[in-house]
Amino acid sequence: MDKWDKRFMELTEDVGSWASCLRRKVGAIIVKDKRVMATGYNGAPAGIKSCIERGKCLRIEQNIPSGTHAELCYAAHAEQNALIQAAKYGVNIDGATLYCTHQPCVICAKMIINAGIKRVVYKEGYPDDFSMELFKEAGTEVEKVGE
Repeated sequence: MDKWDKRFMELTEDVGSWASCLRRKVGAIIVKDKRVMATGYNGAPAGIKSCIERGKCLRIEQNIPSGTHAELCYAAHAEQNALIQAAKYGVNIDGATLYCTHQPCVICAKMIINAGIKRVVYKEGYPDDFSMELFKEAGTEVEKVGE
């Protein structure tokens, strides 16, 4: 991992600390030409109460295993929020790198591929092998970095 990858991975941890999820803190940043283009963390959409505000997690209450039923959650994933931020503000991310604290799920992988992200760098694993298959088939470079 070069010094830029290290810096950007450290930034994903900072962004992840903003998450409004009780279960997991995930941060993502999209970088192009060594410039941060967009950031995202897992949290409820604008105008929707977060789990922190509610004082409870729907997924914990319903004993939903990690990596399943992503739709049963108030939060949008960090990767989704970063992609949405870029789209909302008209930021070109085609050919960019997405850095994330955790391996993207299959839903995020599809969005990342369609957004033209060419490289994904992450630290923590996630129980979703299908996302990795899609990245491979799409030719998206994926790199897991050490602890």
